[in-house]
Amino acid sequence: MGIHGLSKLLADNAPTSIKESQIQNYFGRKIAIDASMSLYQFLIAVGSDGTSYSGAPGLTDENGETTSHLQGLFYRTIRMLSHGLKPCFVFDGKPPVLKSGELEKRKEKREKAEEQKKQAEEMGDQETLTKMNKRTARVTSKHNDEAKKLLRLMGVPIIEAPCEAEAQCAAMTKAGLVFATATEDMDSLTLGTPLLLRHLTFSEAKKAPILEIRLAEALEELKMTNDQFIDLCILLGCDYCNTIRGIGPVRALELIRKYGSMEEILKHIDRTKYGVPENFNYQAVRDLFKNPEVTESTQIELKWTPPDEEGLIAYMVGEKGFNRDRIMAGIEKLKKFKKEAVQERLTSYFGVPAVVKRKRDEPETKTKGKKKTCAKASAKPVGKTKKNRR
Repeated sequence: MGIHGLSKLLADNAPTSIKESQIQNYFGRKIAIDASMSLYQFLIAVGSDGTSYSGAPGLTDENGETTSHLQGLFYRTIRMLSHGLKPCFVFDGKPPVLKSGELEKRKEKREKAEEQKKQAEEMGDQETLTKMNKRTARVTSKHNDEAKKLLRLMGVPIIEAPCEAEAQCAAMTKAGLVFATATEDMDSLTLGTPLLLRHLTFSEAKKAPILEIRLAEALEELKMTNDQFIDLCILLGCDYCNTIRGIGPVRALELIRKYGSMEEILKHIDRTKYGVPENFNYQAVRDLFKNPEVTESTQIELKWTPPDEEGLIAYMVGEKGFNRDRIMAGIEKLKKFKKEAVQERLTSYFGVPAVVKRKRDEPETKTKGKKKTCAKASAKPVGKTKKNRR
């Protein structure tokens, strides 16, 4: 769920921290992708039960299990590789204890949505059915396991986080192991990622530009420290604790600028006007944002390998029922893009090889009292020039 209203708050109050970009601008960049968020996007395109939200038949295998997440992952990953990106997918581990309350709320909402979904089906209310299908979609451990298997066969690295995936992505970006974090969850900024990319795994048909958000520029424009930014995010509302009733984004920003910390805000606000929740454990939440449970980047090796052609055909065609020709075409693209990426990296480093053209030797001439002469062949030196080294 991320941080309530943070994207709009930054757009309104720190606009220079956000800029639009295109996928080709990340050629050669390593990007850590929040896998669960990506899989959820693919599932809400076609329901987690295989039912299409548009009413058309969903993508399923012969056992009736949905395969839309695999289709989305296969083709979106190929698209990223085709533009020279080096994606790695980070999967969630166990949820933090502080998130248990939020998970319980989500479960209750799904159960309520399931009831409304049944009623909509009985009444033939397609609009409500579409809405409820999206609310009931969730990424299961089975979806994650299938996605991991597919990515390994494609030669794309995966990382299994000990806890939250977005925290692991942020830690990898801070350490310089990757260039950026790609997710829709704004709490990646609260967790300290220097650069957040949104919409990277969106469908190309949406024609949505990638949004690049830089934390340092956001803090500079907001005129606040990272600790104050974390307190602001807690006030806005996050997954780990209830927020103070009656405080919206505008008021939250005013309070942080005026008092500087959550402790000072709680000392000065009118508690008859603003409802502070019982057991408002903001200190523990603040600590979770500052010191999340992650694997140290020095222990992570990112390695992209050639695709396992036979394994992909066996899994995607034999086991999951995808069209063989389409999967073969995807495999050929994978092999082609990986070769081209290597060649382009070499070219960008060494420069385009210089072509040496030698002049033809002029014919020897015999002249009285003069020695035989011939034209000297001229050639430009081969190797790095100042221009090539840039």
